[in-house]
Amino acid sequence: MLNLQFFLQCQYQEESLKKKSKGRACKNTGSYLVSRMAERPPRRPRVAWEARAPQESSSPLKPYEVCMVQPLQTDGSWLAVCEKESVRCIQAFLKSTEKDEAQKMRFLQSIRTLCRATRHKGLSQGLDVFCPRDELAENIRALLQEEPRDHLRTAVRQQAMLAIAALSSAEAVPEGQTIPLLDACFSSVFCLPPKEDMQGLDTSLYHKTLHAMDTMLQTVVLGSPASSLSKELQSILQMLLTFTKSPSAAVRERAVGRIGTLSYLLASYSSLEAWCPFGREDDSPACHGGIHIPILGELLGRLILLSFCKDKETSRAALHALHHLFRFLQQQRCSAWPEDNLQHQRVWGAASTSCRSLPSTSATTKVFGKYLQPLERTDIILTAIEAMTDASISDKEGASSMLDEAMKDPNSWLTDVPKIMSGIHGNLEHIRVAPARHSVDSLLLLLTNRCPREVVKSLLKCSPPVDSAALAMWEVMFSRLQPLEKVLRELRIELRNQRMRRLFSTVLEDTCILQLTLLAASDVRAKEFAATYNLWRSLRHQSLEMLSLVLQGLVTLSQRPETARKMRVLLEDIVETLESGNEDIQMKALLVFRNMLGHMRRQEASPIALQLAEKLLPLFNHESSQLREFSLRLFREVMQKVAWRHKRQMRKNVRQGLLPLFFHLSDQSQSVAKASGEALLAAAELLKWKQLRHLLQTQQTWRIGECLVVQDRSRAEEYCHQSLPHLKDAQATVREAAVRFIGLAARPLRDQSPEKLAEICRALKALEKDVEPSVCSLASQTVLILRQLIPQHTLAAVVFDKFSPRPGFPPKVAVFDHNLSTVAGFSLGGQRAKGKWQPPKEAGLPGELPDALPFQQPLAAQPTLTWAQGTKRHPRSAKLASLHASRCSEVATSCVLWAGTALPGAQFHTEGLKPKGGASCPATSAQ
Repeated sequence: MLNLQFFLQCQYQEESLKKKSKGRACKNTGSYLVSRMAERPPRRPRVAWEARAPQESSSPLKPYEVCMVQPLQTDGSWLAVCEKESVRCIQAFLKSTEKDEAQKMRFLQSIRTLCRATRHKGLSQGLDVFCPRDELAENIRALLQEEPRDHLRTAVRQQAMLAIAALSSAEAVPEGQTIPLLDACFSSVFCLPPKEDMQGLDTSLYHKTLHAMDTMLQTVVLGSPASSLSKELQSILQMLLTFTKSPSAAVRERAVGRIGTLSYLLASYSSLEAWCPFGREDDSPACHGGIHIPILGELLGRLILLSFCKDKETSRAALHALHHLFRFLQQQRCSAWPEDNLQHQRVWGAASTSCRSLPSTSATTKVFGKYLQPLERTDIILTAIEAMTDASISDKEGASSMLDEAMKDPNSWLTDVPKIMSGIHGNLEHIRVAPARHSVDSLLLLLTNRCPREVVKSLLKCSPPVDSAALAMWEVMFSRLQPLEKVLRELRIELRNQRMRRLFSTVLEDTCILQLTLLAASDVRAKEFAATYNLWRSLRHQSLEMLSLVLQGLVTLSQRPETARKMRVLLEDIVETLESGNEDIQMKALLVFRNMLGHMRRQEASPIALQLAEKLLPLFNHESSQLREFSLRLFREVMQKVAWRHKRQMRKNVRQGLLPLFFHLSDQSQSVAKASGEALLAAAELLKWKQLRHLLQTQQTWRIGECLVVQDRSRAEEYCHQSLPHLKDAQATVREAAVRFIGLAARPLRDQSPEKLAEICRALKALEKDVEPSVCSLASQTVLILRQLIPQHTLAAVVFDKFSPRPGFPPKVAVFDHNLSTVAGFSLGGQRAKGKWQPPKEAGLPGELPDALPFQQPLAAQPTLTWAQGTKRHPRSAKLASLHASRCSEVATSCVLWAGTALPGAQFHTEGLKPKGGASCPATSAQ
């Protein structure tokens, strides 16, 4: 950092040498100098700076000496040779269209030379005679904007900022041009790549460029009139704060360093004769009491957060800036107390020491908070809330700590409720980190408890009144019983006073909120309550958001036993919300049920538990782990709440949930797996299955699947059918558990349902391409084992010559299984001629014939045939051929012969075979 005292001392010595000349500004100045001297500020600008400064005695002010001056010679004869050369250089540059680096450097250096000359001779306004100040400012800004942003290889930036400093010291910066010039400087320097990423960087040039920016900022601030100093500081710091929010660590570090420069200037102001170097050597130094920085709260909040960031350079620069600002606040506070107050000095000495080595953001916030105004404290809170959404602040816990510290002293910090509510509303949806969101929710609940009326009024003024952020804030306030009761009380008042204005989006929403306020009243009877809440059914179709808010209110109000019992009349409506498909609504409905059951005796809760058990089963496989876990835990509570008269029906529901409970013992979420095990243990106790209970208690989970099959072999086919959907579960662990269980449960099906085995094989075949290798391997092995269990079928091919009641149509071929149920069929090819069917000239597969009509999908064991459901029609004449399943393709090829023709060389078995609903087929030879 540029040594400010050294800089100002050099300027002061230069001015002292100038004062030795007796003819100072009396011979060669224009008539405008008279008015310029008359505009000089009073000898003690403290009066102008400090509106509230205490009155102090002083000697009478001496009048200024006014010299008679001559009109300004516009031919430049009063300029030195080098100064005339600077004028020519500037004018040539302004007229030039192509400018190289050397011309740029001479132009900027000429501006400094000319500004120094006009300032020394008291002719700052005479600069316009030779070069318009507006053009100078515009050209400097253009040079800065033209500099490349990917490297720093020239001193153009450095010289441009020194030129701006020279213009400012000569009071030659056009009105309204200071901020645009500074913004061009910040953008040109801050946005350079990090030092280590700039190839061929001259480190000395880099530091000189930053030092030039520090010089420029000091000159601009110290050269500002006392009346506008606070405004100038506010504008500069606001620009710098914007750069501290950049995602680039290098940009943040450079911006914080410049804030440190200004902070040092503020902290040192009372000890510097700041006016002397700028032509105000007879004036007293400015007093801190007169400097007001409206952005101070936001500035402190940002620096506190950055002081604990991961980037060491930025953190160090922020700590330095905080230390200087603490000194600045200390000196402002000291002005209100006697300087010889030893107790005051000890307090501030200890505070200053602690500021240098503060352990956390909360401690830093606490130290500064004692000496800030309420508005500044509010700005720190808003800065912390905004930082929770800021990508440049990696440590969101620091922002949470700031809020937590503020909530410890709400009387001092939470004074501007509407402003804080507006800040929460604008940032809440963008806060993704759970601890940060928890801190904001805690702040909102604290505000609601302390100032419910202001909170409700502030939130109702949001536009639109029920946008997603406002609804989220309402839900937070509805999530705690005490704040909810206060909010409902205020909403009831607002709804009564609204006249023709709606508080929410629709009349239905207003009505539902009003009815929710009735529920909070303890004198409402259950029947009145039921009639009141009939309108809520409309919310499921019109406003899921408002339904979610109402359910949140029910969740909170159901914590009261008397209110929970009244909600029994809402049972049907709440059960229907479980089928809404909205995770948030489903979760809140389950919470209402849990609270209701918790406040009821077993006899009251039993019918509700019985109805709820069946509705919970689909939620066990929900994609949300939170909803899976909660539904499993509630299922356990439901089983324990059932009364003896309902246990038989409850056992039926529980048996339907055994497999999902077993599969989710392998859930990837540990909390879900634990909840599933607890629910399965409760099911074993309800069903009185001792072996299952023993396996769960001893954690022998690998034997549970076999136990379920052995316990009830009659349900093997049902178990297999119930397991198939779990083969498509999103979790590989659940899919693998389902495959293992199917391998156990499908074995008893070999003699009962071979068709079911074939269906299971097809489902498992699809898993051979699973993304999880373990699932692929297990599925392939299981398919091989199950295919060996499928029995070999004996099929019979039958050709119908007059199958259709309409004569002349093609005959059809049917294939029977060993039960003589028609399981396949196709029409023969050919054509109609004179009302009679003519066979094809050449035989082939049905699919190759032009008139072939395949029926349905092929069966797994016979992939070459086209299968259909059986028909109850009786063939007039048929020939029956019994073949092995592997020769079905030959049957299909041969059966396209003319009706009444048998397969050559085939045997016909008719003993005991009888088509369903028909007579036995006659035995026929193969000839």
